[in-house]
Amino acid sequence: MADEAKEREEYSLLKDFRAEIEPKDGAFSLCFWLYLTSSAASPATLIQGQSGATGSAPFLVLSEKKKMVLLPLGILHKEAPETCDLSSLSEDSYVSTENEFPMEKWIHVGCEVLSDTLRLHIDGEAVGNKSMSSLFNKDSISSGLTKIILVSGGGEDNSLQGYICNHKVLPLTSSILENYAKDPPLKLSIDNSSASEIEVDSDGVWSIVGGKASCRRIFSLDVVLLDAFSHPSNQELEVIASLVYADNGEPVEKTSDGEAPLLASHDGFEFAFSDRPSKTLKGHASFKLKISQLSSKCDNRMFRVMFHIPKLEKYPFLKAFTPPIRCISRSRTTRISTTAWKRPASASDPVNLSQLSGLGDETLELQHSSVNEEKPSPSSKRCRLGQDRIRATVSALEQPDDECNSHARTAKQVEALAKNVVGRPDSVEEIDDSRTDSERPEARNPDLMSTSSSTNPISDATIFKYCLAGLSEKTLLLKEIASTASNEEILSFSHQVSLYSGCSHHRHQVEMAKRLVEEGTKAWNSISQNNRQVPWESAVFEIEEQFMKIACCNSRSLTQQDFELLGRIAGCREHLAKENFEKLWCWLYPVAFTLSRGGINTMWSSTSPKWIEGFITKEEAETSLQGSRGFQEPGTFVLRFPTSRSWPHPDAGSLVVTYVGSKHTIHHRLISLDHMFSPAEREKNAKPLQDMLLAEPELSQLGRIIRSR
Repeated sequence: MADEAKEREEYSLLKDFRAEIEPKDGAFSLCFWLYLTSSAASPATLIQGQSGATGSAPFLVLSEKKKMVLLPLGILHKEAPETCDLSSLSEDSYVSTENEFPMEKWIHVGCEVLSDTLRLHIDGEAVGNKSMSSLFNKDSISSGLTKIILVSGGGEDNSLQGYICNHKVLPLTSSILENYAKDPPLKLSIDNSSASEIEVDSDGVWSIVGGKASCRRIFSLDVVLLDAFSHPSNQELEVIASLVYADNGEPVEKTSDGEAPLLASHDGFEFAFSDRPSKTLKGHASFKLKISQLSSKCDNRMFRVMFHIPKLEKYPFLKAFTPPIRCISRSRTTRISTTAWKRPASASDPVNLSQLSGLGDETLELQHSSVNEEKPSPSSKRCRLGQDRIRATVSALEQPDDECNSHARTAKQVEALAKNVVGRPDSVEEIDDSRTDSERPEARNPDLMSTSSSTNPISDATIFKYCLAGLSEKTLLLKEIASTASNEEILSFSHQVSLYSGCSHHRHQVEMAKRLVEEGTKAWNSISQNNRQVPWESAVFEIEEQFMKIACCNSRSLTQQDFELLGRIAGCREHLAKENFEKLWCWLYPVAFTLSRGGINTMWSSTSPKWIEGFITKEEAETSLQGSRGFQEPGTFVLRFPTSRSWPHPDAGSLVVTYVGSKHTIHHRLISLDHMFSPAEREKNAKPLQDMLLAEPELSQLGRIIRSR
């Protein structure tokens, strides 16, 4: 409770800001943490100065271009503009940031006013410096001011939405940089790398199976309480989850049976979440949730899960919301991730990356000198939770697979095939129905007939079950098949899954199943030594050894930051259990296998430049590209492995390029490297992946990952 009271004292509305300053020879320093919401209007006077009867004038301004501007208090006199409009002033008369001021993020602002210098600090760095002597007449300089009052400039219209934390008037002997490192504010957010059993539609909406107790499924999420440096908070605070409507934030009503709309699942029992809040431990709080209310029962409205800290929910930075959720029943669930594609009219028509930025599931084809767009058909698209998804094919190495891009089937189409196959004695040809030959699936795709009619130890029922299964069920099926089937049978099974699902990207994950399971079992036996749990600190050495062996790289070991992310993916803390190891292994093995491939192995081993910095999250990549002074130059990019793609997801082990777009917005594009695994194609197309990336018009320079430690 003391901590919560302390938090309430530290955070205040920007509109309530007030500081009284007695300058010494006209000099003073002021610093504070500033959080502006996305609805903050611009231009706007954030802070204005007052001095007796001389009136008031802007001191800190958010310009029309959303740049932070610091003005000297010498213009409290006749030179002062009446509003935050800077058009009447020359650029030499104030200090400004070069880039836009970030929104929805804590930024440390320092204002240093000396007798002859005006200096603006952002996140501990001086971003602007101007000589006071050249700005105004000597008589108007602030050295004549004996008392200054700084107040919010937001006015009464409440158009300025922002918060201030830990504002301090500093003695001249104190450094703004020193205060930057002290008592950073906190922010609550969702850790997407921890999410499971969630599907994401092409419009970014989450689809979750809910409703009756017999149908609803558990989905898992972690929230993180981090300070402004992305360090976990050591405070143990309760975090409450609730279900609200996506359009207005109002609580969702109980079901007609009186059940709470959002339930917590623990040891097989369900509770209304208000009866079982979760506590943060080392900045993390884990949630296993179920939704009992259906969107169809609420006028087809969508929901969000809202996480907040009790008694601090008025602060937007201490609340976190999921994307919109469409809660559906089992009978309405489309449980296979498929995308129908149409080829462009001309294979040589170049498409700019920015044209793909709003399309959730598209393919990014890296050509030698251009990108060819593959537009999705109106059929439903869905993928597992994670970064904005593009199923990417390095087509410079091999032409895209026709089935995946031209004939990808929806779940209904697969189910239609299944009705004609599942339960029959041997093959498709034994089905006797009244359809004509042209109506049969085999007639539309001859590969189906030739495959189905061949002898196959893995039944058609198993093939269709796999095609229609969710990720967890696919995992169990593949583990069972891998334990008994030969390598040849696994290859045959992967081929048939590709044919019946209409997507070749599943093939690679099926083919690695046997090695993944066998090597994972050996690795766990070596780590555990027949113990149920092992200390994480001792397990990491064996994990690193296995990783380097599979990745075929002895020159680069894993870092402490890499191990921290692996621990989060595993869902463990001090000890590693078998179920934690399996989560880790299903993510790490495909990554290591990708890194073992020739061109990718070279990129991983490279230290100058460092093409792949290590294991990082989407949030870390975005933070690095945004930087303390605003977004980096358009075209700056980093490569990372998506933390939400685990085997047997078809994109497990793929690379994501995260880059700054032309409008200073962050984009994420997933590059599927399936076709790079063909030695013949690598020999035919010898151009390195890094050269292909740099040849893209929207990618111009490699960025760096900045980790605060």
